[in-house]
Amino acid sequence: MAVRHVEPFTDEWRRQPGFYLRRVVEALGDAVDDWSEEDPSGGGPRSATLRLTDGTRLQWDEESGWRHLCPGAAVARYLCGGVLPRPERVPGALADARAGGGGSTAWRPCYRSHRHQRDGFDLALADYATLQTA
Repeated sequence: MAVRHVEPFTDEWRRQPGFYLRRVVEALGDAVDDWSEEDPSGGGPRSATLRLTDGTRLQWDEESGWRHLCPGAAVARYLCGGVLPRPERVPGALADARAGGGGSTAWRPCYRSHRHQRDGFDLALADYATLQTA
């Protein structure tokens, strides 16, 4: 089977993270109040924000992965697990970040650059699209 790369900044490319994000929202269940994807048409990384029912936010971007933000807090906590942790692991990583422990950190990791188009990241995202349609 040939590897199929999605062209950057096409509609299909913009939609790719949504399949992964929906799986994370499902894994978090009732803890999510609402969520939205930001439009990367300005050339920035694809990203999303989940508003949680406790008033905090969980944000994701394709360079640094997940981070937890509390209102009024000066520093976000970055969740462990890389830029694309398995959705079922995000709730545990969030609990660790809330507790200020586990593998979470206040230092922003940079796992990849959104400018690197053929580094395998889009192929990993495509797996979630395949799971959604199966």
